[in-house]
Amino acid sequence: MIRTQVQLTEAQVKRLKKLAQEKNESIAALVRQGVDLVLAAKTNEDEMLEKRRRAILVSGRFNSGLPDLGVNHDYYLAEAISNDPKDLKVIEE
Repeated sequence: MIRTQVQLTEAQVKRLKKLAQEKNESIAALVRQGVDLVLAAKTNEDEMLEKRRRAILVSGRFNSGLPDLGVNHDYYLAEAISNDPKDLKVIEE
């Protein structure tokens, strides 16, 4: 491990000490856990941005052949999943 220094507010240190005592862990361990959470959130954010970018690239590139898909997408989805859409009503424009 690499030793580093961080500056925390008095309130942060007070809360960290209390939590460390409750969890029977060191303050350093809690700080490492916090860093891991921040890094994981950033990774998830980057992955979501990449998925969004890829979705935008393919949008409009395929044709369903259904002229009312934008209006009746729920109906078509239910039909594809259950093969029994008798309780669903197609919306007429």
